[in-house]
Order: sequence, then C-alpha cells, then structure tokens
Amino acid sequence: MTDFARIHFLGASGMVTGSKFLVEAFSKKILIDCGMFQGPKELRELNWNDLPVDVNTIDVVLLTHGHFDHVGYLPRLVKQKFTGKIIGTAPTLAIAEIILMDSAKIYEEQTKKANREKYTKHDPALPFYTIKEAEKTIKLFSVEMEDKWIYLHKNISYRFQYNGHIIGATFIELDINGKRFVFSGDIGRTNDTLLEDPKTPEWADYLFIESTYGNKLHSNENIEYLLSQLIKGIIHKKGNLIIPSFAVERLQTVMYILWKLYDKNKIPNIPIFVDSPMGNNVLDVFKRFPKWHKLSDSAYRAMCNHINIIQSYRETWETIDDSRSKIIIAGSGMVTGGRVLTYLQQLIDEPSTTVLLVGYQAEGTRGRQLQDGAQEIKFFGKYYPVKATIRNIESLSAHADQQELINWMSTIKNIPEEIYLIHGEPTAFNALRVKIKDTFQRNARIPKLYDIEEIIL
Repeated sequence: MTDFARIHFLGASGMVTGSKFLVEAFSKKILIDCGMFQGPKELRELNWNDLPVDVNTIDVVLLTHGHFDHVGYLPRLVKQKFTGKIIGTAPTLAIAEIILMDSAKIYEEQTKKANREKYTKHDPALPFYTIKEAEKTIKLFSVEMEDKWIYLHKNISYRFQYNGHIIGATFIELDINGKRFVFSGDIGRTNDTLLEDPKTPEWADYLFIESTYGNKLHSNENIEYLLSQLIKGIIHKKGNLIIPSFAVERLQTVMYILWKLYDKNKIPNIPIFVDSPMGNNVLDVFKRFPKWHKLSDSAYRAMCNHINIIQSYRETWETIDDSRSKIIIAGSGMVTGGRVLTYLQQLIDEPSTTVLLVGYQAEGTRGRQLQDGAQEIKFFGKYYPVKATIRNIESLSAHADQQELINWMSTIKNIPEEIYLIHGEPTAFNALRVKIKDTFQRNARIPKLYDIEEIIL
C-alpha cells in the first residue's frame, strides 16, 4: 500500500490570518499552529465554527510562535475535545500563555459591556472563550528545545529552528518517511533591533512559506530620524503621539528605539507611557529568556526605568487627562481592541493628535481603515471623526519583505517538489509567486481555505 500524507489548509490560506495546517501521516495527526482569523467580519465569523476535522483525533499541536493569529484558537480547539500536547519553545509558550489569558479577560469584559450597553444583536452575547477555558488549555503546554529532532512516530520527527520575528519564534521542519516538510511560520527581518537573524532551511521537499510582504520591499528609512521629527512636531503642536502596537516584540522594539533616542539626546525628555497589560508581561519574558534576544540587562533596566508603565485603567484616564505633550504606546497593533481604543476614542478627533502605525494592517481592521484614509472610525458602537494625522512606518514590521523571503529560500539545497504560498493577501501571493518563478524557475501554488492536498511519500 502506498504511504501518503494529507495536508488540510485550515487557515492562512488565501488570507493572512488564522494559521492552521493539519498534517496526517502514518495514523498521526499533527496540527501546525492554531490561530484566530482576524480582519473582515466574514473572516472573524469563521472563528465560531468548529474545525471541519475530527479534533479529538489530533495527536499534537506544534506552534511556530506565540502571536494571536497562530495560537488564539487553542481554547476553542480544547473545547472541541482536543486533549493532546501543545508544543513550542519555552518563550513561545510563555507568550502564548500571556496572549490567551489576556484575550480571555478581554472577551469576558467586552461581553459584559456589550450586554450592559445593549450594542450587540446577540441576547446575551457570549465570550469567545473564558479565563477558565484558557487555563485548561495552558495545562496542555509542553516545552521542547530549539534545534533538536523529536520523534512522534518511527517515521515522523520534527525540529524547531530559530526564526527571528518575535521572541521564541521558529520555523518547523517535519520529517515524514524521509520527506522534509518545512512550515516557515512568520519569518523575521535581518539586522533586527532586538533579535538575531533568522536561521534558514537547508532542505525542503515541501515548503509552506508565509507571504505577508510578498509584494513589498521594506524601505531603508532612517527610523530614528523619522521618529525624532514626529516627536518634535508633536511637541510643537502641544499634542499627543499615539502608537498602536502589537504587544509582542513591536512594543518592546519601539520602547527601545525611543529610549535610545533620549539616551543619545536626539529627543527631549517627553513623557512616554506604555499602556498594554499584555506588553508589560511580555517585557518579563524578555527578562526570563535573555539568550533569545540581543537586549542587554543594563539596557533593559534603563529602558524600563525611563518609560512610564501604566498599571491600571485608572492610570489610563489620568494619562488621557494629562495636558502635557506625550507619547502613548498601547495595544493593539491593528487597532482591533485593547487599551488603544480608549485613547483613540478620546483623542482621534483632535488635529493635534498623530497616530503612528508601526506594523502590518490586515484588511478589515481599524488600522487598515486609518492607513487607507478613513474619515471616521467606529469604536464601541459609535462613529468618531478622524481629525488626527495618520502616519505609517512600515519598515518597523517584524515580517521579512519579498527579498528577505527569497534570501531565506535561497539556502535550500534541493529543488522542492512543491512550494505553497500561505499567510498573505492575493496581491502579495501573486507578486511572490512571480518572483519565485523568475528566481528559482519553480511554480508556487496558492491553496485556498479548506483545500486538502494528498502527497505520496
């Protein structure tokens, strides 16, 4: 009988978010990542559907990294009777725990608010998952080392390889009967502020590669100069600089750059506030895992001492009421939720406010609406006029651009039998597909959501 592997494309297929790939081979079922769909309503609503597979037969989940669109669906998976191990590097699981607990708390709070203020069509509205469900999920976490082959079956082994992007992030090599399946996860930048350069695969028979910036090259912007000019403009306008930020990596990177600017006397001692409970917890992960990043202990302490870390919602309102020019870094990075909504609700209609977007903005998110020039924006059931200046520094993204993706692939010594483009939008997929064809004379495939691929081993 011919042995084969079956790949289920359960997310990040034809879109950026919701990374989930189920691999079946030799009676084993391995889920690579378990993320949430984000963006347009029709995508978000998919999160409420059970996966179109028998979840209680999945043996193990392997996580490339801890971002929400790679781990956020885990409690729903457990609710669907998954009982196996959830495996990742130690920092990845630390980040995933923070994200799951924080999001569960937000879901519960938002549900109470929606039911209390009646701005929901559901009666009653229910949280996507609860704190108790998140805690049950975290009990299934199991740490494995990076750069070590682990056997799941006599014919199946896997290895995590350092990938930059965020602390703990890896790409996953899955060896099935001598065939190498490589899942890129999210590939980081070279010369990153906080992280080492990503490792690269040497062999890939089947490559599943992210395409977030498959159609773009990050500009060689002088980020320190751009930030210092923005800050001087804010002081001149007596306004506020609001930076919606992803709590993992981006927030710490922005903190570090701002501290360096002050330390080098490139900006005055303007108050800087960080308002992200999740981001504060991630700072602790940096402290716990110093070998996973480049930030020295002395720089870490100096940065944290210089910046005001907001600890309570009361302090959020005190910061809003503070009449001084200031910098506010708050979650979330795509303005989909979190503390940044409170600041924008109060300040986005003021011409003296500048909003700085510092990462990828998925279709359908408030961040993308702002980036595209929206004249009004909806928070908590109401519309607010956008009179603030909206700026964007795309080169702060933690994702590799098109050339960095091509460079990452260039170390593969063999010719892959198939290349699958995942985790991207249509324009990015098509641009990267053409670039791969021109560079490697190889065709790349663009799977759709819920496609199933059978591969002879």
